[in-house]
Formats: sequence, C-alpha cells, structure tokens
Amino acid sequence: MLNGISAFGKKHLAAFISACLLAGIAPNAGMAAAGRPEPWQIGFQDAVTPIAENMQDFHSFLLVIITTIALFVLALLVYVMLRFNEKANPEPSRNTHNTLLEVVWTAVPVLILIVIAIPSFRLLFAQYDFPKADLTIKAIGNQWYWTYEYPDQDNMQFDSIMLEDDELKSGQPRLLAVDNEVVVPLNKTVHVLVTASDVIHNWTIPSFGVKIDAVPGRVLKTWFRATSPGTFYGQCSELCGQKHAFMPITVRVVPQADFDKWLTTAKAEFASSLPAPGSADAAKPARRVVSVNQ
Repeated sequence: MLNGISAFGKKHLAAFISACLLAGIAPNAGMAAAGRPEPWQIGFQDAVTPIAENMQDFHSFLLVIITTIALFVLALLVYVMLRFNEKANPEPSRNTHNTLLEVVWTAVPVLILIVIAIPSFRLLFAQYDFPKADLTIKAIGNQWYWTYEYPDQDNMQFDSIMLEDDELKSGQPRLLAVDNEVVVPLNKTVHVLVTASDVIHNWTIPSFGVKIDAVPGRVLKTWFRATSPGTFYGQCSELCGQKHAFMPITVRVVPQADFDKWLTTAKAEFASSLPAPGSADAAKPARRVVSVNQ
C-alpha cells in the first residue's frame, strides 16, 4: 500500500500516525487545564469564577441540544433515503400538505429557542450585573504591552511586558509569562476598567470567563471573582498590529494576607508613577516602569 508513496510522504505519514497514537497517552490528553493551555488539551481551561462555570455549563447544555438535533436530522435523512427511494417506493405520494406536521416543525424549533434563551439571558444578566467592587483595576492596552493602574491604591501604575525566552524562570510558560503580574485577592470582586492608548486591543482571561475590548477613547468595564488561587494567563484577542501575539495577560490570585504583603511592596515601587489629579504633570505621559516585582 505504501509502495506508491514517496520517502518524503512516508516520513510525514509516520509522523502523523505517531502523533495520533501519542494523543491517547500524552499527559493531560483531553483534559482541561487550569490557568493556561496545555499540550494536547481538548476543551476549556478550568473555570475559576462563577461566570466561567456558568458559561461552561451553558456550553455543555447547548452541546446536548445540537447533538440531539443533528442525530435526529441524520436519522430522518437515512429513513427518507431508504423508505422513499425509487426502488422501495415506485409509486410516489401525491400529498402536498400535512397540517399537523407543519405545525410541529414550526412549533418545536420555537420551543427549542425558548429553552435556550432562558439560561442565555440569565447568563448575560449575571455578566453585566456588577456586584460591589472590593478592588478596582484599570487595564490599558498599548502596542504591544499592557499598563495597569490600581486607582484606589495610591495610584499605582506599572507596565506588564512579555518575558523573552532567556528571561523565563522554571515553570513560566513561553509567550504567556510577564515581568509584572496583576495580583488580586482570592474570593474578592474585582472590577476591571479597560481602555487602550492607540488601537483596539482585547483583555481576555479564559479561566475567568472574561473577554472585553480595549477601545481608545472609551472605558469599558468587566468583573470577576476568582475562587481558586493560582496564576492565570490570557492574551490580547484583537488583531492589533505586528506584535499582536506578544502581549500576554497574567493575573495571580492569592489569599488576602499575601495580597496585602504584595501591596506594601508594590506601593513602594509603583505608587508614584501616576501624577496627582489636577497637577501640572497630569497632562504629561505617564512614565514607563519596567521591573520585576517578585
């Protein structure tokens, strides 16, 4: 069978077969991952916020519905092909209307859409019903890095820039790790104000169920409440220029005590980076701070 395949083709065919076999035994194959994508991953990253959990539940609910519909249509097509082909049914029916059938195929899709709409609207309401904030952060998209402000924490401001390969520490993922991580407390409601300084960017954390555009001249808002500690990664999800793929987002969720300790250090390093409102320096561009706060 392989005689007609070139050596080049055999090599790539063998590589493809090996990849398929390894997929069944690779670590985390078919499993969701927490915080970041993993090799051979299938499905969502683990949800760590109530909104992300609701999104994944809604996705699973829809998957059941669309699979049932697809199987029903497939069975109907097979039945029609077998029952009404020329050989099995040489004398075709002359019927052109069936009132009951027409009512059913109109009413059933409407009912299905109603069943889908109820949890869909409930999820949308939960996304945009903002609880009282325990912490507010402002994320500003730039070409090609993120600037973060903690407006109610002594006007802290810092830039978050992707680490190059030679800067990575053990365990840090390539193209996702940054020099200055956003740090937030565990089980606290965090409001994120999102904007941009140049072109449209997008602030996305899959494990949080958060995805929102950063639009120049506008401030959009989202929120999350992380229920599990850890480091969670995302990327700009809007085509924003040459280095679009190199402006990751990293959020570290820690217990309140650890957040307070980080806040003390961060204030000493970053608190003076924003000018006081109304001062002569307020109209000047904010200075860019690039340093590791670990």
